[in-house]
Amino acid sequence: MKYCLSLLFSLFFIGLQAQKLEDALLWKISGNGIKKPSYLYGTIHASCYTLLDQNVIEAMKKTEQLYLEIDVDDPKMESQMMANMNMKNGVTMESLVSAEDYKIVDDFLRDNAAISAKTINTIKPSFVSIMFVQKILGCKPKSVEEALAEISKSQNEAIYGLETVAEQMKVFDKISYQEQMDELVRTAKNGIKTYEEDFNKLMQLYKDKKISDLLNFTNELGETASSKFDDEMLVKRNAKWIPIIADVARFKPTFFGVGAAHLAGENGVILLLRKQGFTVEAVK
Repeated sequence: MKYCLSLLFSLFFIGLQAQKLEDALLWKISGNGIKKPSYLYGTIHASCYTLLDQNVIEAMKKTEQLYLEIDVDDPKMESQMMANMNMKNGVTMESLVSAEDYKIVDDFLRDNAAISAKTINTIKPSFVSIMFVQKILGCKPKSVEEALAEISKSQNEAIYGLETVAEQMKVFDKISYQEQMDELVRTAKNGIKTYEEDFNKLMQLYKDKKISDLLNFTNELGETASSKFDDEMLVKRNAKWIPIIADVARFKPTFFGVGAAHLAGENGVILLLRKQGFTVEAVK
């Protein structure tokens, strides 16, 4: 279940313990050559509720551009995602499991996403979870990134990405298709109820802004290959983002929005920025 929860939640959490950070999603970045403060905010990619706190709105007024994980305003974003969703070399979900397990997955998808596994047979299993998020949430999914982008556009500000869609999507090629499919089979066998319970707890921790507890809870959900998954999905990406955030923040006051899971931990964005000499303070 870890792959699915991580994908929906912000793409993702780290498996290392670290000093407990304050309960906050919004953080001010200053010092180390920054003339005007920038802000770092933990987002969630799928939710029923995307109303932003007043302190977030005020922070956006004080900044002059928006950086998200990817540029959600790019008209080519959807086509680029579609181009990278299929497995390579003719691999299919059906070829990775027994006929019995494939039927379990097919029944699960029919019941919870109104789709047959055969119609999406070539899609990377880690992405299949997106297809039943609406069932879990009980609403049409929205993203905090979309809400942030709307404010930026209303302020006539540019929107950028810390990475390209292709770079983000290629991360899933680092995890074997077999491991991804084994995770999907486990999710199907456990049932949607278990998935809902775990996701709801994650959502509550997010609403309570408990970023360290959020990280620890996801560690408890760890399945096989989780350390490799964490390394590819979070550790390496965070490290790559730090010099970009540093350069951009020194150039112009910027609002950075990344998945909340990227904030905490020894290899989280907050501590990595502090290690570079920046002051990163919680905004209550």
